[in-house]
Amino acid sequence: MRNGILLVVLFCWLSCVPQVKAQGTMVKDTTEVVQGDTLAADSAMAITDAELGDADGEEPTEGGGLHKQLKRKFIEGSAGFMSLVALSLVIGLSFCIERIVYLTLSEINARRLMKDVDARLEQGDVEGAKTLCRNTRGPVASICYQGLLHIQEPLEQIDRQLTNYGTLLISNMEKGCSWIRLFITVAPSLGFLGTVIGMVMAFDQIQTAGDISPTIVARGMKVALITTIFGIIVAVVLQFFYSYILAKIDRLTAQMEESAITLTDAIAAYKSRQNR
Repeated sequence: MRNGILLVVLFCWLSCVPQVKAQGTMVKDTTEVVQGDTLAADSAMAITDAELGDADGEEPTEGGGLHKQLKRKFIEGSAGFMSLVALSLVIGLSFCIERIVYLTLSEINARRLMKDVDARLEQGDVEGAKTLCRNTRGPVASICYQGLLHIQEPLEQIDRQLTNYGTLLISNMEKGCSWIRLFITVAPSLGFLGTVIGMVMAFDQIQTAGDISPTIVARGMKVALITTIFGIIVAVVLQFFYSYILAKIDRLTAQMEESAITLTDAIAAYKSRQNR
């Protein structure tokens, strides 16, 4: 009887062991699945936070290019006045680029041109000298051509023609410079105007809040100073290009004056040879 009971107990124990092992395996698998789901959820939350940060326009503490910093400051400085300052920069730079291209194309080797003109006048080939000047670009060639057109007139009349025509060429070279000066003056003025309006807005916010809060004052001051900074930067950039343009005009003017003197001497020598 006792042996039978022992056999029954042994049989029951053997039949329960696989079930306990299976349940243990299921619990372990369930734990791993839960841990995996938790890690995936944390990763998804991290990605979502990063996307939300990008959507809110928050820049990371480290990194960020200069253009991103400028874009942020541009937005913080009130889009209305900052757009006017940016428009002044764009229009001013367009005039600067047009003048620089025009003056660069007007530059030639003036000394070589005058040598060729003098050589043709020594040979008595006035028409060849005119053709050479007509086919050469730039104000130096233009003033030489104007002098050769009046080669039969007295030297005093030729000198007067060269002076008058040179004044006209200089005014053509300075065309558009008045607009550049205008935007150099307007850009910081717009910045100062934005500063004044930003201060007024700050005081309005203080009056509405009924208390002088450092946050309110700092916000208004920040907007005001940003507009001033950008206005000064635009003026400095345009002033740099304007000074470069004036240097080119001065160099071309000096070449014109030197070429006019050389042409007058060549015409005088030509007339003396013709009178012999």
